[in-house]
Amino acid sequence: MNEHLDSAIFGEHGEPVDDATRGAQHGAPPGGRAAGRSGRRHGRARSGRSHKPPLLRRIAVIVLALALIGGGVAVAYTYLRPVVSGMFESNDYPGPGSGSVRVVIEHGDTGAAIATALLEAGVVKSTKAYIEAAADNPKSAGIQPGTYRLRRQMSAAEAVAVLVDPGNRITTEVTIREGLWAKEIYAELSRHTGIPVADYAAAARNGAALGLPPAAKGNVEGYLFPASYAFDPGTSAKAQLSQMVAQSVKRLDALGVTDKQMEHVVIVASLVEAEARHPEDRPKVARVIENRLAKKMPLQLDSTVNYATGKHAVRTSPADRANKSPYNTYVHEGLPPGPIGNPGESAIQAAVHPAAGPWLYFVTVDLKTGETKFAVTLAEHEKNVVLLDAWCAANKGTC
Repeated sequence: MNEHLDSAIFGEHGEPVDDATRGAQHGAPPGGRAAGRSGRRHGRARSGRSHKPPLLRRIAVIVLALALIGGGVAVAYTYLRPVVSGMFESNDYPGPGSGSVRVVIEHGDTGAAIATALLEAGVVKSTKAYIEAAADNPKSAGIQPGTYRLRRQMSAAEAVAVLVDPGNRITTEVTIREGLWAKEIYAELSRHTGIPVADYAAAARNGAALGLPPAAKGNVEGYLFPASYAFDPGTSAKAQLSQMVAQSVKRLDALGVTDKQMEHVVIVASLVEAEARHPEDRPKVARVIENRLAKKMPLQLDSTVNYATGKHAVRTSPADRANKSPYNTYVHEGLPPGPIGNPGESAIQAAVHPAAGPWLYFVTVDLKTGETKFAVTLAEHEKNVVLLDAWCAANKGTC
């Protein structure tokens, strides 16, 4: 302890300092009634009691000082702890996280918007952590809109790694094969998405809202492009059909099909898709159709009869072929009033670029392999039909 402080409290040698002594030390005049009384009073007090040892007095003062200092430290700790801990606590989670949560990235979302969505979903600890992690990952600029499955309390870097991989998007994948009728496509979409078939049928009735070209005359048949699609959760029936229509229009535009040609091309392509199994046969089938149209011969295609009756059959019966539907090309000359299915790329190309040749007939003679024979004359065609009859006889129950 400071020597001067010790003397001030305890006196020169640890004894209390009385007023008279203190006055003498500061030059006050000795004597006088006040001084004498003070001296006698203090003198009696000193002679009548015992004093604590000087060491104990010093210890008491030290304890008191420490208590005061300790109280101040406690108060400071209470109020400053949040500030100090905030300065050193990480703004990022350390680990891979746990559980599962879906986060939707919207079209046009900025990095800040993505950071906010992740924070609100409990994925990242702070928007700052995400923005810094995204800045460190060059692929973050290519994050695609969609729905992603992440974990709660992930590190920001791991969250970015999930989002930059398009394979992590949650989608409903549907593959629509070539040649299906529109109503069959509705059923296939419904089977995968859970949306009722009626919703697709209702959406299809508003062709303008789906983006159908004028050549379609409001009919989606033929314009639902067969392909593999990945739909985000919540994609409506209307939005799904719109995507398919957009793909058909895109393919037609790429092939240079004008609005004036479009109706003809799509109808022929639908016939080609229904009749030819092999890509190399499709341009020849397209040529047969064009040659018969040019000669004003009825097309006489079983595929149009099947569309009219609403059933799939390898061969049609006389009753089927007598159906009065405008789609029945045994009864009505020329093309049917609309497509009889939804053609794919190969069939559309065949309709745009038919093969050169004089053929007027074709028939598939092996339904297992799809082998098809083409003929110029009826007599030649009838010989080919005999080959089909023989195949059907050898494969009973198939035809």
